[in-house]
Amino acid sequence: MLSRAFTKPKKSPKHGDNESKSGTSMLDSEDCLVGFMDDRPLFFCGESVSRLSLRETLRASVGVMGESPLGMTEKVVLLRGKVYALKRFRALRVRRREFGKRIERLAQVSKRCEYLVPVIAYLYTKRIKFVVSDYFPMGSLADLLAGGRECGHTALDWNQRLRIALDIAQAITFIHTQYPPYEKNMLMNVHGNIKSSNVMITVNFTARLSDYGLTQLAGELEEVSDTWQRKPPPSPESPYTNKLSQKSDILNFGILLLDMLGGPRVRDFRNGVMERMEEIKKGDIEFFEFIVEGKERKQALLVLDIALKCADKVPEARPPIEQTLRRLGDVLLIK
Repeated sequence: MLSRAFTKPKKSPKHGDNESKSGTSMLDSEDCLVGFMDDRPLFFCGESVSRLSLRETLRASVGVMGESPLGMTEKVVLLRGKVYALKRFRALRVRRREFGKRIERLAQVSKRCEYLVPVIAYLYTKRIKFVVSDYFPMGSLADLLAGGRECGHTALDWNQRLRIALDIAQAITFIHTQYPPYEKNMLMNVHGNIKSSNVMITVNFTARLSDYGLTQLAGELEEVSDTWQRKPPPSPESPYTNKLSQKSDILNFGILLLDMLGGPRVRDFRNGVMERMEEIKKGDIEFFEFIVEGKERKQALLVLDIALKCADKVPEARPPIEQTLRRLGDVLLIK
């Protein structure tokens, strides 16, 4: 369970930030950070001696992992060499206390699902706002796909892609079945930002979906070129248009599946994939960016059909995620 403490710090003689309060987010069984103003210390839960300041934490950044309209994600190495991913927000629509409440609630929910990456700590100061989560050395699905394509080879085989698709569907199903669906001024049953750069890959090539609910914390956002995503511009149902819904999650999942299946070919086919499905099935047109034959080709064609239904232009025509998950599970039974 998460617990939280808010105390009023003294004014800093150096910075004079009289608006800030210290916020503590504690996870009973996991390391987390206790956030204060930038001239005050950062502590790891369970550490009685080691301390870090916010300045030291930010200096610990060893590289930018990605950038999006939400903010910048960095790799940081902190106490005892433990590595984390730190996401700095560009802008927030909520104030300090509300931010803390929402982050803690999101962390509570995501902690219960093995297919989600939970936020394990956060910090809110006058100048800097960030959240901290586990670091995945394999990177994101976008990293793997883009890296392989740039090198002219397939980074993931079909079985790995199918396993990743199932894991993502499991994560979305968990989110979409949250009850109550609306809590603490947040939609708890919508992810809001499903894309390949938010799918983290483990060393066993399983997937974890990150950034659950974080879009609802952000303020007015400017579009930023997401070179890690490498996909067409956001649709009218982009998470950055404030039109958050389960149907938008399904749409973005469908787009993600199409990218996993066809890669750059998806842009070549544009909206004509459905019309050319028969040619794709017969092998007259090559759609997949990887070589599949026999059973694997049957599986890939079924997943392509699932992806097209999820990416339907009509929101009401998109299937609920529970149905999609069942269909993906049936794909594994193909012989």
